[in-house]
Amino acid sequence: MRSCLAIVSIALLSACAGLGGFSQKPEVSVAGLNLVQLGLFEQRFLLKLRIQNPNDVELPINGLNFEIELNGQAFIKGLSDKAVSVPRFGEAVLEVMATSTLGSALKQLRDLQKGGRERVDYRIVGRINVSGLGNVPFERRGDLQMPAVDHSPRKSLPPGSDRT
Repeated sequence: MRSCLAIVSIALLSACAGLGGFSQKPEVSVAGLNLVQLGLFEQRFLLKLRIQNPNDVELPINGLNFEIELNGQAFIKGLSDKAVSVPRFGEAVLEVMATSTLGSALKQLRDLQKGGRERVDYRIVGRINVSGLGNVPFERRGDLQMPAVDHSPRKSLPPGSDRT
């Protein structure tokens, strides 16, 4: 029994030693968002996720999954099996596909049409799969400035003017 306990203890200590300087969770943020497919039932987006590694060891990432919420409501979900190594005290940008359903898009559009919003709250949450460590959760919250929309009436063109 004692020998089994000693072997388990040594294995755990070896695993911890292999983590080196891994003491902080990686940070994930959205670096870009492009609509690539607009369909009746779903929309597809290409996202660029910036992964920052605040640790003194390289992070060999071999997959992730995530969800983005806008104003507390689900907006898009995505996952990727792309591998990327994030250097120690460095960052990497990973391009991933994400999907939004018709229902979530309509909810967001309805909220934005209500007007009066200068900022939109967002939240990205998910898990990164790091080789040798397993899944590491991440979460980031923030807000985005809404672009200004000019609601003033348009001036009409003088008679005989060409609109082109």
